[in-house]
Amino acid sequence: MAGAGRGEGQGPAVGKLESQIYCIKYTLFCFNVVLWLFGLSIFALCLWICIEPGFNEWMTILQLQKYYIGIYIILISSLIIMVVAFLGCGSALMENVVLLLAYIGTQIATFVFGLIGASVVLDFSTYDSSIQPLIKNSIMALMNNPQHEGSRQILRMVQEGIGCCGADGPMDYINMHKPFPAECRDSVTGNAYFHGCVDELTWYLEGKTSWLASIVLASCMISVINAVISMVLIHAVKKEDDEAIAYKN
Repeated sequence: MAGAGRGEGQGPAVGKLESQIYCIKYTLFCFNVVLWLFGLSIFALCLWICIEPGFNEWMTILQLQKYYIGIYIILISSLIIMVVAFLGCGSALMENVVLLLAYIGTQIATFVFGLIGASVVLDFSTYDSSIQPLIKNSIMALMNNPQHEGSRQILRMVQEGIGCCGADGPMDYINMHKPFPAECRDSVTGNAYFHGCVDELTWYLEGKTSWLASIVLASCMISVINAVISMVLIHAVKKEDDEAIAYKN
């Protein structure tokens, strides 16, 4: 029968092992509490990124919705993390081998989902990543359509909002033989912005997702630790049961 005190009256070896199991299972319990808090933090950050009005509008206007693929994967992973953390707490306290084995499987799934989500997010939000060609195509399309008032307004909003000029810099307008717009200049100094919108938008996205990716990778590391501790706990519980049977015999 599982639970505290299962080693009482069953010999010194079993009693010592019971103390070790007590320490292991509460260590696992604490790690699961930390994992649940990480899951909650990840969920809150993903939700904030998804529903932030201004940011969402910009991503839609620039047709950069692929950025959200990784965010949605991580959002689902965060829900799995929180559910799995409860399972881990219960299976550890009950010392149930079957539940612990199921828990190890869920930790592996959490680890895989977290890595995939973090990889996709970083691939669509960092410098020299897959997001940069998409940003460049969107900016160049707006620059090549100056006769359309909507395109001019969007480009003006982007360049003024983040302080950039063209796709790769001010030379884009010169190379395209187009007039240099006023929004490409700093309102204080009057100098043209040095960086293009591709770099500035990428750095902006990096700032929004760097913390998210870091917490996800940290939760993946905790999932590995939890799986290892669970395997140690399973081995200790089985050993305790074997020693208890041997002591009775």
